[in-house]
Amino acid sequence: MTALRPERESAPYGGEAAYGGAEAFEAEAFQSGEPFGDPAEPQAWTVQQGSQYGQGDWFGQQQPYTEPSFEPYQSYTSYETYEPRPRPTAEGLYETDSALQHPPIDEETVALRVEEARRLAAAAEPIPAPPAPGGRAARRKAARRHGRHGGSQGAHAGPGAAQGPAEGLGEDGQSAPRSRVEARRAARARKPSAGVIASRVIGEVFITTGVVMLLFVTYQLWWSNIRAHQQAGREATSLQEEWKSGKRAPGAFEPGQGFAILHIPKLDVVVPIAEGISKSKVLDRGMVGHYDENSIKTAMPEDKTGNFGIAGHRNTHGEPFRYINRLKPGDPIVVETQDKYYVYDMASILPVTPPSNVSVLQPVPPGSGFTQPGRYITLTTCTPEFTSKYRMIVWGKMVEERPRSEGKPDALVQ
Repeated sequence: MTALRPERESAPYGGEAAYGGAEAFEAEAFQSGEPFGDPAEPQAWTVQQGSQYGQGDWFGQQQPYTEPSFEPYQSYTSYETYEPRPRPTAEGLYETDSALQHPPIDEETVALRVEEARRLAAAAEPIPAPPAPGGRAARRKAARRHGRHGGSQGAHAGPGAAQGPAEGLGEDGQSAPRSRVEARRAARARKPSAGVIASRVIGEVFITTGVVMLLFVTYQLWWSNIRAHQQAGREATSLQEEWKSGKRAPGAFEPGQGFAILHIPKLDVVVPIAEGISKSKVLDRGMVGHYDENSIKTAMPEDKTGNFGIAGHRNTHGEPFRYINRLKPGDPIVVETQDKYYVYDMASILPVTPPSNVSVLQPVPPGSGFTQPGRYITLTTCTPEFTSKYRMIVWGKMVEERPRSEGKPDALVQ
């Protein structure tokens, strides 16, 4: 509600009645042409101490009194442009021009709204729980009970219940302080259980085993072939250099000693032949082994009759016999020694036979198609691939014996 102007409130002037009302006052002001003074420009005049117009100073002297002056209104519409000094309202704000142009505020209603807002704000504030009696131990027990049952109480609260901060957090969202017992329980809860640790160990064992197996397979299928080819190549080169130098080999060869070179032109195989079928000394080094007296004694190529039996890996370690199943009757198989070339023609194949069937190495092997003694060759290897469950047998018959002085046979020239 807007207060009255100063000239209408002042009792010394007699109010509006002294001028005959507001209309008479304004008419007289405009007719006289006297300017209205500005309250901001005081005009000094004096009154006696204790008079009805002013108050004296503390020393009993005359005190200057400020007479309000007003500027004349230009028109009644100029009253709307008057900017009064801001005054606080019932809601704690300041009035503006817009407030003057609106209907007056009902102070009683404003007071009721302010009171209701204060009451709601007070109800929203949480009431702190009284401290638990009995000292620190009792307070800790009460805190544990409150933490133990607080979650269930919140879970059973109705949909209209106020939602508090998250469990374990304070009003400001920060971590609520814990007691020592709660901290220990939380630490134990964070530690993995025995089952989790066991599963992790088992998983790590499986992963390690898988990595080791992968490395082993890589070694067997790739690195062992590279290493065996290198060793077999060095052995073949050493044999050829010895033959060129004229150094004659003894009649009996030591186990692991190379004495000949096997050629299978169709399969592009050139591999040394060593005495014996030892895995570590012969076969795993990429060479082909001759069945000697330490295993099953077979004939040598220079023998007039007999079966020259040799063995080799089908997979890994150079795998010289991997594709002997592709040989067809009539394909040449050449054995090169220090003095001669022995040429055999492939005759027949036995795809599968048990390892115990040693009859395939007899002078006249059954199932080979040979019916009488002669000069034969037998190639043995494991089957199926990447296993050693069975054996594959390939037989051949000598068709040419050619001295080295006469040059290479046609099978190696073509």
